[in-house]
Amino acid sequence: MIPRYSTPEMAAIWTDQARMAAWLEVELAVCEAWTRLGKIPAEAVAEIKEKASFDVDRVNQIEETTQHDVIAFLSCVAENVGETSKHIHYGLTSSDVLDTGLALQLRAAGALLGEETKRLGRILQRRALEHRDTVMIGRTHGVHAEPITFGMVLGLWAFEVQRGLERLQRATQQVAVGKISGAVGSYANVDPQVEQITMSILDLGAAPISTQIVQRDRHAEFMAALALLASTIEKIALQVRHYQRTEVLEAEEYFAPGQKGSSAMPHKRNPIISERLCGQARIIRGNMLAAFENIALWHERDISHSSAERIILPDSTILLHYMLKKACWLVDKLNVYPENMAANLEKSFGLVYSQRVLLALVQAGVLRDDAYKIVQRSAMKAWEEKSSFLESLKGDPEVTERLSAAEIEGLFDPGHQLRHTGVVFDRVAALEW
Repeated sequence: MIPRYSTPEMAAIWTDQARMAAWLEVELAVCEAWTRLGKIPAEAVAEIKEKASFDVDRVNQIEETTQHDVIAFLSCVAENVGETSKHIHYGLTSSDVLDTGLALQLRAAGALLGEETKRLGRILQRRALEHRDTVMIGRTHGVHAEPITFGMVLGLWAFEVQRGLERLQRATQQVAVGKISGAVGSYANVDPQVEQITMSILDLGAAPISTQIVQRDRHAEFMAALALLASTIEKIALQVRHYQRTEVLEAEEYFAPGQKGSSAMPHKRNPIISERLCGQARIIRGNMLAAFENIALWHERDISHSSAERIILPDSTILLHYMLKKACWLVDKLNVYPENMAANLEKSFGLVYSQRVLLALVQAGVLRDDAYKIVQRSAMKAWEEKSSFLESLKGDPEVTERLSAAEIEGLFDPGHQLRHTGVVFDRVAALEW
């Protein structure tokens, strides 16, 4: 069953109709390959291509008896093709069709995910450049550190999304691989050239060596790429949740007219999409674990991977596609509050300029360890008394004997600390999607 959060275009890849259509595409390509090698008469293949079809309900009906999906599918196709159906599936094992068909589905899914990932990257890039000069406090350990700009945060996310895109594209290429090598991969009843021709027709890679199946490290890599992208989306969403906290309120999710936040508290504006994305990322990471456990199978193959893949591959690609779309919405419509960012910057009494004071004292001839102690003493005084760090420094003779009042005041300028960020935004602007 296709999940309710599915997008129509991704869901269409994973329907029973689409899955069996991929199988049929593989079977017809194999027939064409045999024809090119002179094994099947060209007129027989022409007839097969004309008549080959299936009905999902009929396949399911047959499977109730056969308890084997591919045999049920082939039986249904044979009912429509007739005598020439004897050429279909010649020399193959079920996994030749299943794994090669799955490669077609995963390639299509990877392409859709790639396009949506690019869209998210473009939105992040645009908003990063929009907020290149929106000054805010940078935090380490959740505590005020030094000034940054909100554009730097968005640009950081843009580059991470680009890396996610590159991983996804590599992993999609790795998983877009089929095999037509028979029951244990030995080509006992199928010419290796059939595999080469088939994969050329389907525009897939061919496994250089296989057992009965394409090896599942490929699928695990694909799932890892999905999980990493989902984790990047969670990283963005988690940060938005922090920014939306009442005590912070530097940014928040768009809240539509008529939207309700709580059945009990009419004032609530909750980051529900961000929270949803954080929860959904956990599902994909959990599915990734199942994909890794599918790598180790008995000898030339068992089917313990199959039941898991029928859940984790459709669910994860569908869910990630949904997450990407929601992440695009979240960033594109994100409300940003520069005035609150400016106000929060001042909440730590000017302590965020402590490193500049430290370095100024060092430049004035104070040993670094001594300078650190002097600055920390004034900083702790300001923090504990909730008073101005600047005034505390001006009242410290060990500071004023080295630095004038004007020099000290000049150290409390965020512009100085952000003077080199232009190089960052040149890199952001250069991103190509």
